Amino acid sequence: MHLFPQLRKLEDKYPDSLVVLGVHSAKYTTEKDTDNIRSAVLRYDIRHPVVNDADFKVWKDWGIRAWPTIMFIDPRGNVIGKHEGELAYEEFDRLIGDMTGEFSRVELIDPTPLPYQLEAAKEAARPLAYPGKIEVDSDAGRLFIADSNHNRVLITDLDGRVQDIIGSGEIGREDGAFEAASMWRPQGMAIDGDTVYIADAENHLVRRADLSARTLTTIAGTGEQSLIRHRGGDPLTNPLNSPYDLALHDGVLYSAQAGFHQIWAHDLERNRIRRYAGNGRENIVDGALADAELAQTYGLQVLDGTLYFADSETSSVRTAGTGEDARVHTLVGTGLFDFGDSDDVWTAAKLQHVQGVAIGDGVLYLADSYNHKIKRLDLSTGIVVTIAGSGERGMDDGLAHDASFDEPAGVAFAEGRVYVADTNNNLVRVIDLDAETVSTLELTGLRGAP
Repeated sequence: MHLFPQLRKLEDKYPDSLVVLGVHSAKYTTEKDTDNIRSAVLRYDIRHPVVNDADFKVWKDWGIRAWPTIMFIDPRGNVIGKHEGELAYEEFDRLIGDMTGEFSRVELIDPTPLPYQLEAAKEAARPLAYPGKIEVDSDAGRLFIADSNHNRVLITDLDGRVQDIIGSGEIGREDGAFEAASMWRPQGMAIDGDTVYIADAENHLVRRADLSARTLTTIAGTGEQSLIRHRGGDPLTNPLNSPYDLALHDGVLYSAQAGFHQIWAHDLERNRIRRYAGNGRENIVDGALADAELAQTYGLQVLDGTLYFADSETSSVRTAGTGEDARVHTLVGTGLFDFGDSDDVWTAAKLQHVQGVAIGDGVLYLADSYNHKIKRLDLSTGIVVTIAGSGERGMDDGLAHDASFDEPAGVAFAEGRVYVADTNNNLVRVIDLDAETVSTLELTGLRGAP
């Protein structure tokens, strides 16, 4: 996903010479579904053709070993280079520029555009576009919905009546009044009264919204993705890497830095930021905070001084303490390639690319994204059970176990209800825990919001 913005810039810069073809060789079972791939193409604004390599034929024939791998092909169809892993834009640009110049001189480039229709052209406008995360302010009776692909955060009451909108909807990183400020695919949030902290994921920033003044400001990050793991210090001079969720505890703002495979801590009073947990290697290894290994942390919550987080690439739920001698401990999950759909106890349970966690009444609610389910983890017994979702992709309301979701990514709890950011359905769903039903939240007043 980190390559997509770079590819977009290169496609715009070299429209007459560069053709990008994406090959999707899926790790997870649900990612092999062509409809799911189409949703990902729309969500990440991919503007080139994508092949569904569900059986790994292209992967094997081309000798691929790692995600991502970039193959460079000349106008004659010959492979002239290969790169495994992420690549800095400057290096990418220099390679494409040199090749464009060389093949233009020998008149091998045909600038005729390739005709194909973008998936986005088939889509109708809708109130929400791939909502990623959702948070509840129980004291004020408010929902905060990360309307990610509209690049804004909606503030509603618990019944869906829109009260305000943070962000103009334009892609950017401008600070200022809500109407003029801009974000790029915002994700998780943390609420402190009339202050809302926002993980501005694609901008690699953390933002602070003042609900009283109706202003948005940047408090961490430079706006550029960091490809190295910094030691920390001044939050505004340390580049971040895909902050996906936030949690606030005792004046420290914790951020799930998915691209770093780490959790970072921002002391708001001292205004200093540092790595908190994870050595940066992608895996599932427990132990001391500095030595533990995480894997694409997407969801983050705090309860009684303990951080609970979802590591998506290991389909795991884990904890990290915030006191002295704190350690990382795994509750559910066993390995980078271990996933499934099994309700069981502690590490005997299986999830598939879990992305969201919420805390309510002493249990964890989990967005088991690729199983299209919402599950509950009892923190006293370790029992994991499905509370909603048949496991089939869809958008059916009704009895909780018959209802259907499509890659839900965010969950929040309030007053006996679980609110779900049902990402690929572009909806917010509501699970009534007492009635054991699922309904769709109707957003009202969106046009008239400030």
